[in-house]
Amino acid sequence: MRIAMITETFPPEINGVALTVAGLAQGLRAAGHAVQIVRPRQADDDDRIDENGAEVLVRGARLPRYPDLQFGLPTARRLRKLWRDERPDAIYVATEGPLGYSALRAARALNIPAATGFHTRFDDFARHYGFGFLTPVVFAYLRRFHRQGAATLVPTAELRDFLVENKFGNVILLRRAVDNALFSPARRDEALRRQWGLAPGQIAVVYVGRIAPEKNLSLAVRTFREIQKIHRDARYVWIGDGPARAALAAENPDFVFAGIRRGTDLARHFASADLFVFPSLTETFGNVTLEALASGLPTVAFDYGAAREHLTDACGRLVPFGDEGAFVRATLELVRGDVTRAQIRSAAIDAVAELDPVSVTASFARLLAGLKRPGDKIAGDGKLREGAT
Repeated sequence: MRIAMITETFPPEINGVALTVAGLAQGLRAAGHAVQIVRPRQADDDDRIDENGAEVLVRGARLPRYPDLQFGLPTARRLRKLWRDERPDAIYVATEGPLGYSALRAARALNIPAATGFHTRFDDFARHYGFGFLTPVVFAYLRRFHRQGAATLVPTAELRDFLVENKFGNVILLRRAVDNALFSPARRDEALRRQWGLAPGQIAVVYVGRIAPEKNLSLAVRTFREIQKIHRDARYVWIGDGPARAALAAENPDFVFAGIRRGTDLARHFASADLFVFPSLTETFGNVTLEALASGLPTVAFDYGAAREHLTDACGRLVPFGDEGAFVRATLELVRGDVTRAQIRSAAIDAVAELDPVSVTASFARLLAGLKRPGDKIAGDGKLREGAT
């Protein structure tokens, strides 16, 4: 097939949406499909990058209070011309900004089947950035946006059921993948641990993700300070960057800030830690949970998103949503526990063993191939279809 993928974020930007879209595009191309990426131009892009049509760059603007990310400006006319001249078989819209809306308008005008992806709870983000009064408005926009496509793809059964209850239309489950060849306990690096100031037997707790207000960072700090009451020489390693990093570093000079890490280097940092504590309450999914489990790390997370789907007591602790006291207690229980690292490593790897990129990409391609065009009549059976399970 010829597939166009529209996204307002893409590597080298680091976030779950960018990495998920890039992984799907790579998998589709490896399977023989022709993939076109439509995205905003980034600062380091070469002017020649879209000469062959594999990437189409559009104008963008920075997000308020999120200056390292941007949204694409409206460009429906350009997309209509682009796709009239070289028509895709299907379109996937990964983000809900003006660029995504333009893509849906163009797809409808040209009668091209289109699916959307629900990757980010922007209604929750509004609350964390001082615009909580806009949460109902944002949610209504998201529902209106996704109903423009033939299907909305989501990564968990929990989110699927929530969106169906809120009348989002045809919501389909497509599992997220994790690269088990990349993220592996075999990448543990004792030399890296020594750089963190750790001696053999000492504990490294790791945080991976954006260092931003919506990630519930105060609970992360509180939990680590309780760990230190048991292991005084424990270290907290932070991987990533974001608007809260400077203040967090100033208030916690003993923390190790490793910055943004990618690929094999990120996998090495994951595997070299001993515990992954994930206090965020705003994830649509949480790719880092899968990466931690694939790396053999005991993991503590709230009961939703990727954790609800894949985390068990054999490889960590699943905590009632929003119960911060239970989160701290569960972490300390795991730290004090007598389960050996080898037992946890095996259980964690098994928890995500079937989420290989090849099978997830194949499911994605099948879903796109089966989409209804805007001009077709909608089937009346009302049944949900499911991707990889």
